[in-house]
Amino acid sequence: MTIRRYATYKPSGVAWLGAVPGHWDVIRLRFVADLNPSKSEIAALDKNTLISFLPMDAVGDDGTINLERERPISELETGYTYFRDGDVTIAKITPCYENGKGAVMRGLRGGIGFGTTELIVVRPRPDKTTGEYLHWWFVSTPFRQLGESHMYGAGGQKRLPDDFVRDFVMAMPAAEEQLQIASFLDHETAKIDALVDEQKRLIELLKEKRQAVISQAVTKGLDLTVAMKDSGVAWLGKVPAHWPVLRVKAISTFLTSGPRGWSDQVCEDGALFVQSGDLTDALGIDFENAKRVAVGNDAEAKRTQLKRGDVLICITGAKTGKVAVCEQLHQPAFINQHICLIRPAAEIRPRYLGAYLHSQAGQRYLELAQYGLKQGLSLENVKEASVPVPPRREQDDIIDHVTQRSITLDELTTAAKMSIALLQERRAALISAAVTGKIDVRERGDLVAAMAGSARDIAAGRFVIESAQAHVARIQASLKRDD
Repeated sequence: MTIRRYATYKPSGVAWLGAVPGHWDVIRLRFVADLNPSKSEIAALDKNTLISFLPMDAVGDDGTINLERERPISELETGYTYFRDGDVTIAKITPCYENGKGAVMRGLRGGIGFGTTELIVVRPRPDKTTGEYLHWWFVSTPFRQLGESHMYGAGGQKRLPDDFVRDFVMAMPAAEEQLQIASFLDHETAKIDALVDEQKRLIELLKEKRQAVISQAVTKGLDLTVAMKDSGVAWLGKVPAHWPVLRVKAISTFLTSGPRGWSDQVCEDGALFVQSGDLTDALGIDFENAKRVAVGNDAEAKRTQLKRGDVLICITGAKTGKVAVCEQLHQPAFINQHICLIRPAAEIRPRYLGAYLHSQAGQRYLELAQYGLKQGLSLENVKEASVPVPPRREQDDIIDHVTQRSITLDELTTAAKMSIALLQERRAALISAAVTGKIDVRERGDLVAAMAGSARDIAAGRFVIESAQAHVARIQASLKRDD
């Protein structure tokens, strides 16, 4: 369908804005709203009055706010930013600004709130505009991109200046049309957001399916008719009767962790230095983004150097239990102290061992074995891990099976991620087009469908953006047929 445009346009006089509808005004924000109202407005209130408290984590990047926290005025009137119902907030510090944090304040306790000082508060003048319309401007691509170019400071302390917001030039229709635009965007972005949520749900389902495929293969095998026996391990259950269950220490020729202190030797042109963040979700190692370290030619260096076929486990920190297999190695690489290196014996395929340790059963053991309130694993914990060991031919078949199924699931995951990216692009384009007057939404129509038309024919398989529930149901049916 053809997107409706206004009957007449006029030059805005602003290069990035271009032409605007003929009956719209082009105006600076300071003429329709005030910034950072004074907390003297509530000076007469009892200091024990409970009001809403919104630290930065209570302001979403989707326009939502968390109103669970309340405090008396006496605890907030010094050192926090004041706002009230109807005001619009904009996070001014990086990366919160770039992430789109900000919201219309609604439902505050007593109509009053205080929050982080990293918020800019915009109060619309009721005879000129509304908080909802201004909020859509503030999340629009033009406002965000221009704001980024005006931020001051360095690194993680860059901030948006108040004057940028105060002097921001915007296109603005009459109040009734502002309400129509805000209502349209509320409605249409909600439909897009619902589709995005369903795609995210699909990705989680695919992730669960991938884990189930791995776990089934490495603990039960591929032949569902084979005789089974009790493994003797509570979280492992029954395994094929001809599979021995052995400890990691019995099926490896070498096991160690990286040396301490090497993080201080990180440099630009040393050997590759693998850390826990370099272990990927697909049992791989991200060598491309790994740091480098200056390594001496001593016994400690040789002991912790990676070899092709090594299996790695993160043993401390937030990624404890994450597993990777070193299948390709084109230059010297070393591990840090947060990683355990297992060098499998000849009868164990590294990919099989990695897949088992990554499976539900393997991860269950690693969770139970952690010490100190789940702060980490010792090398002894890793050595004592029980592993069901099929014959080598079965290991090869299992690896092939898991690899092929993973390829299919990864393709579906990639397609879902592409769908999300396209939907988010269309969402941003829709907002920008509506607030700048490039489309006429007064007679609503299904503009989202028109703007999302080019989202078809992606991922080499006509992955069509459609009703998310129907899409998820189709994928689930496909996965069941594969079982």
